[in-house]
Amino acid sequence: MKQEIKPATGRLGVLVVGVGGAVATTMITGTLASRKGLAKPIGSITQLATMRMQNNQEKLIKEVVPLASLNDIVFGGWDIFPDNAYEAAKYAEVLKREDLEGVKDELQAISPMAAAFDHNWAKRLNGTHIKKATTRWEMVEQLRQDIRDFKVANKCDRVVVLWAASTEIYIPLSDEHQSLAALEKAMKENNTEVVSPSMCYAYAAIAEDAPFVMGAPNLCVDIPAMWEFAKKMQVPIAGKDFKSGQTLMKTVLAPMFKTRMLGVSGWFSTNILGNRDGEVLDDPDNFKTKEVSKLSVLDTIFEPEKFPDLYGDVYHKVRINYYPPRKDNKEAWDNIDIFGWMGYPMEIKVNFLCRDSILAAPIALDLVLFCDLASRAGMCGIQTWLSFFCKSPMHDFDHLPEHDLFEQWRMVKQTLRGMVGEKEPDYLA
Repeated sequence: MKQEIKPATGRLGVLVVGVGGAVATTMITGTLASRKGLAKPIGSITQLATMRMQNNQEKLIKEVVPLASLNDIVFGGWDIFPDNAYEAAKYAEVLKREDLEGVKDELQAISPMAAAFDHNWAKRLNGTHIKKATTRWEMVEQLRQDIRDFKVANKCDRVVVLWAASTEIYIPLSDEHQSLAALEKAMKENNTEVVSPSMCYAYAAIAEDAPFVMGAPNLCVDIPAMWEFAKKMQVPIAGKDFKSGQTLMKTVLAPMFKTRMLGVSGWFSTNILGNRDGEVLDDPDNFKTKEVSKLSVLDTIFEPEKFPDLYGDVYHKVRINYYPPRKDNKEAWDNIDIFGWMGYPMEIKVNFLCRDSILAAPIALDLVLFCDLASRAGMCGIQTWLSFFCKSPMHDFDHLPEHDLFEQWRMVKQTLRGMVGEKEPDYLA
């Protein structure tokens, strides 16, 4: 059924947690350069992808649904370091100096607000631009005020909050996460063991009617308390963990093996990465959070309980190694041991020399624009249709996540068609 979608009029504020990081500055620079005609938004589904309509006519996605224009975006955010976006982008060393110079004035105008930060949740980071709050609840109140002030100062009609900061330490689901009342009580009692800084950002965003996107594998909005709050406030939430490199390849290759009914006996994955994210993940407690996100993919795609002869004993190992000389240029190796007819073994080797932030930047932009669209369409809570963009797609206790990239892509298109009252085309007509 066709949905009533409010028009994308006015300015859209995009507040990024970790606005001075490699992913954020790359996304911001690329967006600013694209709207000035200095670059093309390659990799962005919202800007370049097409979809087939019910009558078999093919259209750009941005022609099908009313997405916010890149020209209407105003960037801001928080960071634990005070450098403006231009200085931060130079430090990240992802983009060439000439690409930064083309939008230098705009980047220099983006100065971060002091971040809500707790060193215990990312021990490898030593930030200097940090809020002073006596409790997690006070931290939330300060963030809410930041959002309100930014909207007024920049004349924004709407705001989306995006987490593009580092991975926090791993924590399991606890009693304090089971309900909104329990979470709020933990915040007011300053239970810093179970309430992460990212939860404060998410709560503040939802409280201020701003969709929240989790771009890291942090627990954060992946808890019943946040689901309850998002439904109560009628705000979309999405995540988690940008699906940019090695896991993207897994969600392409694993469905191919399953579709062909080829068996898999082992899948060894390792990475070398030298940026700030790599430094944070060098801490075992932070790596555990990322490892859980990465390991969840294969079981869900392979369904070993349904196909025990093919996938009942897959040995899956994931490693990330901090290697400073590579900076943002990550290298991912995969060794896949498969078997075919009559059980005969074969091997596949994948060596992906990727640029982490170059792959993540368009994902971040697309999630922001689609969450803004969802909000204007009256959608709230977990946006499962955005699983396409995430390593560890959010889901409630009643559903399993979908990891197959092609099924995820179909979910995106079906949701967009549904918004405008269209059905899937009949390819045989």
